[in-house]
Amino acid sequence: MSEIILVVEDEISLQETLVYNLKKQGYEVESVGDGNAAIEAARRLHPDLLILDIMLPGMDGFEVCRVLRREMNTPILMLTARDDEIDRVVGLEVGADDYLTKPFSMRELLARVKALLRRVRLIRQEVNTVSTPSTETKPQVLTFGNLSIDLTRHELLVDGQLVALKPKEYELLVFLAEHRGQVLSREFILERVWGWDYFGDSRTVDVHMRWLREKIEPCPDKPSRIITVRGAGYRFEG
Repeated sequence: MSEIILVVEDEISLQETLVYNLKKQGYEVESVGDGNAAIEAARRLHPDLLILDIMLPGMDGFEVCRVLRREMNTPILMLTARDDEIDRVVGLEVGADDYLTKPFSMRELLARVKALLRRVRLIRQEVNTVSTPSTETKPQVLTFGNLSIDLTRHELLVDGQLVALKPKEYELLVFLAEHRGQVLSREFILERVWGWDYFGDSRTVDVHMRWLREKIEPCPDKPSRIITVRGAGYRFEG
C-alpha cells in the first residue's frame, strides 16, 4: 500500500507542483489550502507524513502542528517563505520534525520526505518485532550481575552502591534492560525513549550511551554491557 502524504499549502501553483511530484514518486497524496481543512483531513486520513506550510489562512501552520501533535505522531515537514530563525525554533518547539525554507529544490524536498518516511517504516518494523511483555507482571528490580535497577525507587545500584543518573539516562537504561539481547537501532531508541516530539538526531543516543557506559561499565573504552553493533545500533548484554 502506498504511503499517504497530506500537503497543506495555500499557494495553488506550489500545491499542484508538490502533489504532482509526490505522486510521481508513488505516494498517495491529498492536498488542502487552509489550517482548519488540514486538521480535518489529518484526522480523517491519518497520513504517514504531513507537509505543512506555516503561512495559512484561518489557522496558521504553528497552530495546526500544535493541535495535531497532541493527537498523532505523524511526522511533520514545515515549509515557510521566511528564512527566520524564530520561525524555525517555534516550529520545532510545537512539534515539527523537519523544516524547509522557500524557495527550495524539489530534489531536496523529496530527499527529506524519503528520509522521514524511512524512519517511520523502520520504527514500525521494530515495534512489530521487538517484544514487550504486557500480560506478565514486571519485576520491581532488574538484576544483571552486580548491576541492579530498582523500578519502584528509580535507582541504579552497582556493586551495592547508588549511582546517580539523569532522568533520561535512567529511562534509556531501563529500556535497554527490558530488551536485553536485542539489537535496537538508534532511530528506534530515539523514538521510544525521547518520543516523536523530540527534535534531534541519533547522535543524541550515542552521547547518552557514552554517559551510561561511564557509569555502568567496568571499562567504558571496552564495553561489555552496552555493545555497539556496527551499522545496526546497540545491544544490551546486562
